[in-house]
Amino acid sequence: MLEKERNYFNEHRDEWLKQHPGEFVLIKGDKLIGVFSNQAEALSEGARCFGTDSFLVRQVEESEQLVYIPALTLGILHANSTHPA
Repeated sequence: MLEKERNYFNEHRDEWLKQHPGEFVLIKGDKLIGVFSNQAEALSEGARCFGTDSFLVRQVEESEQLVYIPALTLGILHANSTHPA
């Protein structure tokens, strides 16, 4: 999942480190959707644009730090609320 987005990020990381160090990029497929000053803004825009479709938000840093969002990882965003857990 998100392999295309991760590859795109890795291909452009050095370029973005010069232009947007410390900022957050929103990527869908092989396209940069936007650059944001904080993670919340990037996630909000991703949800607005893509709903429950997958997208990547990553901070532009020298070393890669993964962000763990339990609702996404556990599939809660795709939960069917008409059926009890």
